Amino acid sequence: MTIQESIMIPIDTFARYTPIPVLIALLALATPVFAQSDGVGADLLRLDDAETGALLLRTTEPGRYLAAPTVDTHVAMEITGLVARVRVSQRFTNPGDAWVEGVYVFPLPDDSAVDRLRMQIGDRYIEGEIAEREEARQIYEQAVAEGRKAALMEQERPNLFTNSVANIGPGEVVAIQIEYQQTVRYDGGVFSLRFPMVVAPRYIPGTTAEVSYDGLGWSFDTDQVPDASRITPPVLRPEAGPVNPVELVVELAPGFPLAWVESPSHAIEWAVDEVGNVAIELADDAVYASRDLVLEWQPDVGRDPSAGLFEEWLGDEGYLLLMVMPPDAAAGNDEVLPREVIFILDTSGSMSGPSIRQAREALVLALERLRPQDSFNVVRFSNSASRLFPTAATADASTVREAVRHVRSLDANGGTHMLPALELALDGGEVEGRVRQVVFLTDGAVGNEDALFQHIDRNLGDSRMFTIGIGSAPNSYFMRKAARVGHGTFTHIGSVDEVGERMAELFGKLESPVLTDIQVTLPDACNAEIWPDVVPDLYQGEPVVVAAKVDESVGDALVTGRFHGQPWSAKLALASGSEGPGVGALWARGKIESLMDQLHEGATEDDVRDQVLEVALEHQLVSKYTSMVAVDVAVSRPDGQGIHGAAVPVNLPEGWNFDKVFGELPVQPARWTPDQLGLLESSAGGPRAADDGLSDGSDLLDLPQGGTSARLRMSGGAAALLAAIALLVSGRRRVRP
Repeated sequence: MTIQESIMIPIDTFARYTPIPVLIALLALATPVFAQSDGVGADLLRLDDAETGALLLRTTEPGRYLAAPTVDTHVAMEITGLVARVRVSQRFTNPGDAWVEGVYVFPLPDDSAVDRLRMQIGDRYIEGEIAEREEARQIYEQAVAEGRKAALMEQERPNLFTNSVANIGPGEVVAIQIEYQQTVRYDGGVFSLRFPMVVAPRYIPGTTAEVSYDGLGWSFDTDQVPDASRITPPVLRPEAGPVNPVELVVELAPGFPLAWVESPSHAIEWAVDEVGNVAIELADDAVYASRDLVLEWQPDVGRDPSAGLFEEWLGDEGYLLLMVMPPDAAAGNDEVLPREVIFILDTSGSMSGPSIRQAREALVLALERLRPQDSFNVVRFSNSASRLFPTAATADASTVREAVRHVRSLDANGGTHMLPALELALDGGEVEGRVRQVVFLTDGAVGNEDALFQHIDRNLGDSRMFTIGIGSAPNSYFMRKAARVGHGTFTHIGSVDEVGERMAELFGKLESPVLTDIQVTLPDACNAEIWPDVVPDLYQGEPVVVAAKVDESVGDALVTGRFHGQPWSAKLALASGSEGPGVGALWARGKIESLMDQLHEGATEDDVRDQVLEVALEHQLVSKYTSMVAVDVAVSRPDGQGIHGAAVPVNLPEGWNFDKVFGELPVQPARWTPDQLGLLESSAGGPRAADDGLSDGSDLLDLPQGGTSARLRMSGGAAALLAAIALLVSGRRRVRP
């Protein structure tokens, strides 16, 4: 038996007869495999075709399985101009015969302002309340222990949330409603909105010094991703069939006639009423949460907006959302400087299949667009990173051909280890007489976003980073934020058919002048607080969009900047605003995002936390430091009935290759559980008393292929094993109660 196979002995059997020190030592061997992989197998569930067809989770009791809770989702969007109000209804169903706590990790747009949670039990609705995160967790845990139905919504990332729903009885259904605001994106004459539907498996770097497991995910928490177990929900093999069906309806009031409405991701049907409002719905009867939904619409000829203003008054406080279009890039005739372009290509396992084909095709188009006076290099990464040329090479016909051959030969396999690639691409320096651009093609499937943002911020120099999100479910939070920190812009490519169009849009940005040094000023009488406080550089087709809190709405908003090296300005009359419900929440969301950005710039978390709490509690928003909790007054779970924590499984993103992401393993192992390591923890993460009647609903798990040196793992594991043996010899043996 190999070392890998020995680690994969089913732990629920192995732990019964293995002293805890030896088990801990073997975990020391296995933990880095979790930490350095591109993901861990999500083959945690089996399909009971013979009886109910339900997905079954293995529990800690030998031979006993627990029916996994199911979720179906209904989405209703109301879009008015630049503002979208979205209601997401998740219906949790318990198909089994045990009481369960359903835990569902799901995505939302990274710029969403979540401000409402409701729990529906039969005909009753229970409104959620905002509270500091730990306080909300304590309220929820107490309700769980008392047998009352409860719901808790927590933010793991700006685009990743967890809904926990406790005390769902056998055969019961509990519905959770979430509402949020977001702004519509406008770029190159096209409005668009992206609704993420699936949490893609994420690469979890780092190691654990001790057993750490706070959530129900497939990964241990690590030093680099301390919440890894909370952002890695179980993923089904595609052959198990899709889960989590979605219905979606949209009411679009654009405010102007439209040339067209379309979705590059899904088949839709739409109709326009007599006043120009558009009703949109999915055309297919069965749509499952396996790829992001993208909606796009374009104004009729000559109807492109040059400015927009929406306002909302809450008591004596006013909130404004302003959009101003910069000048056309064709204006002016500055000489275009030569460029140094560094292309970074993600070749990890999550990019396998259609994604790597999209990325290769996009990169070839970009290479062939280079001019002889430009220079370039190609960096590829998975478990490690390498560059094609030792330094940037002149973009003559010979080197471009060599690069094209190299790119077309690349395949996808291994982990998503981004940092070495960023180290090769960003040196913090300046290139005299050239525009230095970094074009980053990836799906962004990582869990250590903050560390990567910090590296980009500290080592950017005079470079500009342009991110290209590849595939059906890119990590939009990473893509957008990396581009913003890198003073660039981002583009999504969802299919091979979109490569040409999307890359043409990006070329326009790469080769066009930039609007820089942007400032938005309101009259002194407004006493305005504007977010973002620093407006990023803008590229061709992108508008200036800011939100402001004001005491009065009088005079003009003045937008200034530099374009083609010359001063530029525009005015927008504040009296021209249209009513915009929810603008206050968007302002608060923008302020929270800007405050959180200060962490990358060296601010202390205590200072940032206090400021975020003040804004989030005032505006009733879910954030990193605030959660929403709803608790029923009635007790529903009978005394003596335990509760099983059960993670709701998710689909593998469409187009992904399961074995490329999770590895091909010879056997199916079991995941060790907290109580098998001598720890008593709640399925929701908090310590529990040993006699509270609660049990852990653990399930099966594949260990992944590793992304780091096996020798290093074995050395560390061997040392731990020797230490454990020494403890055994000394007679220090721990017996499970």
